[in-house]
Amino acid sequence: MSLRITPLTDPAHGPHSRRLAWLAADADSIPVGTAFLRLFTDPGQEHLAELTLHVHPGERRKCVGSRLLDAAVVTARDNARRCVVAQAEAGSPGDHFLAARGFRKVLTLRFTRLPLAEVDTAALSEIVDRPHPGYRLLSWRGTVPDGLAETFAASRRAMDDMPMDDTDHGTVTWDVDRVKAAARAVAQRGDHLHTVVAVDTSNGSIAGFTELVVPGDGTGDGQHYGTGVLPEHRGHGLGRWMKSESVRQAHRHYPGLGGLLTDTADSNTHMRRINDSLGYTPTHMTHQHQLDL
Repeated sequence: MSLRITPLTDPAHGPHSRRLAWLAADADSIPVGTAFLRLFTDPGQEHLAELTLHVHPGERRKCVGSRLLDAAVVTARDNARRCVVAQAEAGSPGDHFLAARGFRKVLTLRFTRLPLAEVDTAALSEIVDRPHPGYRLLSWRGTVPDGLAETFAASRRAMDDMPMDDTDHGTVTWDVDRVKAAARAVAQRGDHLHTVVAVDTSNGSIAGFTELVVPGDGTGDGQHYGTGVLPEHRGHGLGRWMKSESVRQAHRHYPGLGGLLTDTADSNTHMRRINDSLGYTPTHMTHQHQLDL
């Protein structure tokens, strides 16, 4: 098969990464596959590249994926990357392709969904209304209020030790500018960001948080973005408490919303237990693969 790989100009550059792209086309200039390589630019992740590769089902096993992968790997090396990561649904052609091309499986993610029509609101209220001595719940929509911005940014280190198994993910440093920029990005695409936090009543600092993004029209499925509790505040049931309130608010404010989606490392047994207890049911699994350069 005659195949041409063309580098493309990709405008998807951001403050924390830049993205490169390639198009594979046959002899008739018909597109048969694409590859995107995100190069992270923040200190702590400058060693990392993330690959997204797609080949038309009818063009598989014709070296299209291999040629696109070769172009991306060369570029990753030229940019002094230490590893390339890619994700594929467990058991899919992409999963087998990555394994055959030298990637190793480093993380399994479990995806689950909570149908909002089946939510037991009375049970949720019982969880939310149960006292947690020394803590109170607080929530907001959109960007964090200025008075909480510093402590909210500091609370993001709750995610630093989340289970990532063998992934060479590096470190992400959060500050006020970064949390505000993330909220603006959600708003600019027309979606709604909802945040619930647990506040330490002794000093007003944020002990943990959970974030949910809802489509702009309030229909379809919402997506949980992250739930974390600072190490010094764990063991008090704050994760389940915050997530229950987030679910309750979604159910109350978005009657057209179908469900809530979340993904959790399969090894994160604590968060999996929380999701199971709230009624989230598995939909599929993915494998994250890593190629060490």
